[in-house]
This record gives sequence, C-alpha cells and structure tokens, in this order.
Amino acid sequence: MAKHYIKSPLDGTVLVKYAEPGEIAVFGKPLFKMADLREMDLRVYISESQLIALSIGQEVTVKVDDHDSTRSFLGTVSWISDSAELTPKIIQTKEERVNLVYAVKIRVRNDGSLKIGMPAEMWIEP
Repeated sequence: MAKHYIKSPLDGTVLVKYAEPGEIAVFGKPLFKMADLREMDLRVYISESQLIALSIGQEVTVKVDDHDSTRSFLGTVSWISDSAELTPKIIQTKEERVNLVYAVKIRVRNDGSLKIGMPAEMWIEP
C-alpha cells in the first residue's frame, strides 16, 4: 500500500476535496477540484460598438476594487466570441437586457490577490 498514491499531473491549487486520505478511490470518481491560479481568465461582455476596438492578443487593463481604491493588472485578450448573445442576467433593466453583446476572455497574470468569481472591469486604452 505504501507504493500506491495518487498524484496530479498538473501544478495548481486544490479548490475542493471530494475524498479524504484513506478512502478507496474508484475509477471515474473525482477526488478533488483544482485550478492553476497563476493565470486567470476574466470573462467580460462588450457591445458591438466596442468590438471594433478589440482584437485577440491585444493588451488591456483589468481593474479590481482594492479597499478604498482600484488596483490595475495587465491582461491579454485570449478569445472573442464569434456570435452575439443576450446581455447576462446580472443586468437588471429591460433596456439593457435586450442589447446583444459579445463575450470576451481576458488572460490575467495573478499575483495572488485575484480570486475566482471576483468582479473586475476591462479598460481598453486608446
């Protein structure tokens, strides 16, 4: 039994444990959920008029709230949706819900202060 252990092939941080040490591991059952938090993807939604100013590989500024001010990070556009979709449910007014937007992913290097699910803003520098 000393030779039998489970090792992840990837580096990362364990987010959730589904099994404890000493439990029997069976094929197909997840043991843990992990993520590489060194780089994170920020999903933003932009209007059609903003889409023209954005391209894959472009550097943008990502801002997050930090106590009484905002903190800036450098990000790179890694994906732009090829089709429009309805504005996400977090937008509450009817006028804003009917607008079509494009999903964009921004890759941001994390210094340890960014967390999964944290709200952030993307700023396109002119």
